[in-house]
Amino acid sequence: MIEIGLIGKKIGMTREFYKSGQSVPVTVIKFDKGRVIHLISKEKNGYNAVQIGFGKIKNSKLSKQMKGYFAKKNTEPKKILKEFRVESLENFKEGNEIGIEIFKDAKFVDIRSKTIGKGFAGAMKRHNFAGLRASHGVSISHRAHGSTGQNQDPGKVFKNKKMAGHMGDKNRTMQNIEIIKSDEENNLLYLKGSIPGSKNTQVIVKESVKNVRKLTMIEKIEKFEKLKKIPDKKKK
Repeated sequence: MIEIGLIGKKIGMTREFYKSGQSVPVTVIKFDKGRVIHLISKEKNGYNAVQIGFGKIKNSKLSKQMKGYFAKKNTEPKKILKEFRVESLENFKEGNEIGIEIFKDAKFVDIRSKTIGKGFAGAMKRHNFAGLRASHGVSISHRAHGSTGQNQDPGKVFKNKKMAGHMGDKNRTMQNIEIIKSDEENNLLYLKGSIPGSKNTQVIVKESVKNVRKLTMIEKIEKFEKLKKIPDKKKK
């Protein structure tokens, strides 16, 4: 089980073809090598964690505190610092580099990224409301969300009432996404299907938390090919 993850950038979507002719839509994620910046131990801090730095940043864009921090750690500045909780710190050392080779044996991953922001949206678009009737006495409120508040008691609109408002631009997690292909030379990971966010969105990728037993695309194709080879029993 891989306890740490990587932060990458969503490049876009394409598709992969198998020998059987099967076409699969994939999302391509580009990674930079991560570097272990700091080890957080249970003795000092009460929990075990690894702080990993991702992405490049100019020295001039850092605050004095962060310049001092990276100078103390004797490493080049990193744009993003991310903590990953781990059971043990034995396999980690400050200064070690981490790339997509950590997903070498993984078949499924969990990803977390920010959805596309869609600005201010009405209740029908945002919450899938049906709206009011198109005729028969409905006047200028065809796409309205209907009754909002209460009577004199309690005399207020309850929190989390589904209304018009800011849509999208929220962090979302998707689980059990299949790894179709990994390109270690170019640090690319090809994930099956679409993932939240627009191009250049920051994506956190970790090995799947759940014990996924479903078949991968290659396993499905191999199973289908074997079934094709089995001859039908001749009818008597």
